[in-house]
Amino acid sequence: MSVDSPPEKAADSPRAARVSVVPLLVVGGLLAAVLASALLALTGQQLDPGLVNAYGPTVVRVAAQIGAVLTVGSLLFAAFLVPPQKSGTLDVAGYSALRMASWSAALWFVSALVSVPFTAATAIGKPVSDVLGARTLLDLVSLLPETKAWLVTAAIAVVIAAGARIVLSWGWTATLFLISLGGVIPVAVTGHSAGSREHDLASNSLLLHLLAVSLWVGGLAALLVHGRRARGHVGLAAARFSKVALVCWIVMALSGVINALIRVPLGDLFTTSYGLLVVAKISALATLGAIGFLQRERGVREATTAGTGNVLFRLAAVEVLIMFGTIGIAAALARTPPPPVLTEPDPVELRIGYPLAGPPTLDRLLFDWRLDLIFAGVAGTLAVLYVLGVRRLRARGDAWPIGRTAAWLGGCLTVLVATSSGFGRYAPAMFSIHMETHMMLSMLAPVLLVLGGPVTLALRALPPAGKDAPPGPREWLLAAVHSPVTRVLTHPVVALGLFVGSFYVLYMSGLFDAALEEHWAHMAMNVHFLVVGYLFYWPVIGVDPSPRRLPHLARLGMVFASLPFHAFFGVILMSMQTVIGERFYAGLGLPWTVDLLAEQRLGGGIAWATGELPLLVVLIALLLQWSKADEREARRRDRRADADGDAELEAYNAMLRKLAERDRR
Repeated sequence: MSVDSPPEKAADSPRAARVSVVPLLVVGGLLAAVLASALLALTGQQLDPGLVNAYGPTVVRVAAQIGAVLTVGSLLFAAFLVPPQKSGTLDVAGYSALRMASWSAALWFVSALVSVPFTAATAIGKPVSDVLGARTLLDLVSLLPETKAWLVTAAIAVVIAAGARIVLSWGWTATLFLISLGGVIPVAVTGHSAGSREHDLASNSLLLHLLAVSLWVGGLAALLVHGRRARGHVGLAAARFSKVALVCWIVMALSGVINALIRVPLGDLFTTSYGLLVVAKISALATLGAIGFLQRERGVREATTAGTGNVLFRLAAVEVLIMFGTIGIAAALARTPPPPVLTEPDPVELRIGYPLAGPPTLDRLLFDWRLDLIFAGVAGTLAVLYVLGVRRLRARGDAWPIGRTAAWLGGCLTVLVATSSGFGRYAPAMFSIHMETHMMLSMLAPVLLVLGGPVTLALRALPPAGKDAPPGPREWLLAAVHSPVTRVLTHPVVALGLFVGSFYVLYMSGLFDAALEEHWAHMAMNVHFLVVGYLFYWPVIGVDPSPRRLPHLARLGMVFASLPFHAFFGVILMSMQTVIGERFYAGLGLPWTVDLLAEQRLGGGIAWATGELPLLVVLIALLLQWSKADEREARRRDRRADADGDAELEAYNAMLRKLAERDRR
């Protein structure tokens, strides 16, 4: 990380506004903590004896959520809502937001760390003083997923707190923003959602919900605190955040309703404490959405025309207080157990979240769908954005190859089928089906996606910011493509190592056995398969310009180098005498997978057969691209020869004549 000199503070910095905002945030935090404790008492929750045991977990959770949303929002503001200086260093407003992110990340770190003993004590029903012994606490951390999640969150928060103190460039600020979004994930995929029926849908919807809340609440707080420092860019910041807020509100509404319907039957919404809290939270979010839209419409208009944003800041203060109240409701909801399930789930439903109708016939694999909110949402969004980009090009008279569009949509469809069709339904329970989805996500979908040329399409469809205008999405995309991280990941050795090495590390080291029990681990595996496949095929056959432009011979070498590793991996699986993930698969007790070793050998055969075929297709595509590149180069030379009278050939012949004459002498 490069350390730059901090930007000079503006002479007209609104110190009075800054002083008035700090009490607002303090009052909001106290409001959230008091409201959460009051709701727990009103709903009849049995609190532990003692002031610390009764209110400590709620206060700490509220503090952690406030620290998280302020960190995410401040980094969002510094990286994307206000432009940096021409040198790439953050402007005054961005610098101020980065420093606030450092302090809020420190609060996030301390709260997450303190949440570990409180979570352990709540889980075993004892006072927190009984678990503070080092040995006892370590034992509980090793057994409880939620305590591990808080430790991971604390580690991420301390990295952000330290990083925000030493970086000032736009690139590293954007990197810290992405890391902060990762810090929201660990706690989101544990807790009530992870332990309930249909925990795949519950965890995914809660994850989307918390990410949207963090961006919305944190972004609004950052706009309120630092917007006045943006001076001439306050209208730009307000307009950009208004678009983000609209998307976040839609995601929050949909994910919140889905999560509530999964965990609370409709009949229990108004008859149980948990249901009443869900209704209160949904009502608060709906009210916030309506109020926020009306307020920002007035505030953005005034900020854009007058450049002051006074109306925006006054109205945003009211909205921030309501948002902190919503955080208090969410904290009370997290400590309230959902209504008990009367029927006992079978082992399959208990472990993977849903029942299986029978053996995976072709009909069930193709038509027994179960929508994956994360991957289906991403695939659908990418497909729609691509089509809109093509439509914009054609509207202004530019052509775009239909083959690229078909390839991109085919890649999005492959991701959807691999995660949401019968393949995605049976993948967590059967090794052979898991291997089929693995091959689709790592071998087939990336090939189609890189052939679609999404970066080239985006660079042609997105308008440039202009010489003196602040950078926008097109400039952000260019910076990401040419960033040092992208250059390292697309290096032939790194890309090849990640692509073929992850097979052996995942399945031969015991990581796969440990990942089978957790839904978030299945999501992480799918993301890894897709990303490393894209990073490998991008410099090999990708249409988009790569940070490392490899000659065709080097690309051919990468393809040939990966072939034996895939074949050898399949052979290893087919010849192994021990079952990978035996304890998990045996615990499911599926009557159609009695012979787990035969099931694993079938998965090895699938890995060998389906792994070689896409690589052969890639090899053919690469040779065709090589041939077309030679043809283009020949045509270019012919055009240059026609323009200069074949001067290059004449110079070469003259050189040969001089050499021959010298030899004769």
